[in-house]
Amino acid sequence: MANWFRACSLNELPPGGTREVAAGGRVIALFNVDGDIYALDGVCPHAGGPLGEGRLDGSIVTCPWHGWQFDVCTGRHCLNPDLVQPSFRTKIDGNEVFVELP
Repeated sequence: MANWFRACSLNELPPGGTREVAAGGRVIALFNVDGDIYALDGVCPHAGGPLGEGRLDGSIVTCPWHGWQFDVCTGRHCLNPDLVQPSFRTKIDGNEVFVELP
């Protein structure tokens, strides 16, 4: 059964912003792409880098440790489309961002 966790307020995640949060025993990376909020597993599969601390360019996040890049809208790695970072549904309730986790 999935559960919704409060991740942050919208004020804490402006357009073009990234944020790392802990919820449901996981590290979650949040991204605001033109007002749409996306959530990925926050641990880069390459070497465990913090995706939520990465640079967001459009919908592409670059891991700050070794430069791996993912499309935050799909979770797909930019060079290897077979590599997909787990993603999670998000919703906004008032000024709060929630993430659905298994």
